[in-house]
Amino acid sequence: MRVIINGSNGRMGKAVNEIVCAKENAEVVALVDINNVAASSTPIYENLFDFTGEADVIIDFSHHTVTENLMKFAVERNIPVVVATTAHTDEEKQMIKEASVKVPVFFAANYSLGIAVMNSLCKAAVKMFPDANIEIIEKHHNQKLDVPSGTALMLADGIKEIRTNAVYNVGRHENGKRTKEEIGIHSLRMGNVVGEHEVIISTGTQTLSIKHEAASRSLFAEGAVAAAEYLITKPAGFYEMTDLIEG
Repeated sequence: MRVIINGSNGRMGKAVNEIVCAKENAEVVALVDINNVAASSTPIYENLFDFTGEADVIIDFSHHTVTENLMKFAVERNIPVVVATTAHTDEEKQMIKEASVKVPVFFAANYSLGIAVMNSLCKAAVKMFPDANIEIIEKHHNQKLDVPSGTALMLADGIKEIRTNAVYNVGRHENGKRTKEEIGIHSLRMGNVVGEHEVIISTGTQTLSIKHEAASRSLFAEGAVAAAEYLITKPAGFYEMTDLIEG
């Protein structure tokens, strides 16, 4: 498996590089980053289109603002792409969907298999307790840019599939009682917290807490590489973590 890492000098890009290089059946053929300096022998480029070699898959841990360029490159070169960046706008998400008609695209807000399981558990719990109050709390390191996290929004979106009238209240700051439809979403930024997500479901007589803690960023990189290995065997289409889990 020949891999292009887009956003190679970020924390996650470096973690992906280490994991791919440790595999016998995989190699990194190109690094791409606006800071085009690499402490390795692998060629590094400032722009994807500067790479003219062959590759089997792109793993993207860059920034959502490069989505248009990324999708254009993937389609023109017919290379599957794993999108592991968060905070996409609706317009950027549409670009990703349109590209998936022509090439395989794997898209997830979080590449942890544990989060995928958590998402399923939350949906099941909301079905069981249709009138419960729901709050989502997410914690990350103090350098994280997007608020709330893409994973928190993904969990909320999953719940909204069940509770279709749900309304998100992000960072509650107004006086007044909560509404029945509301899902509270709260973000904390501190220290070196890798990532914690908790969904609290309270009926008034009992409270259920579903929580996931990431101990290392490597788990996200491992998930992205697993997604890449899965994706290169697939036809054009839009793939998510549920597809990977279900095989």
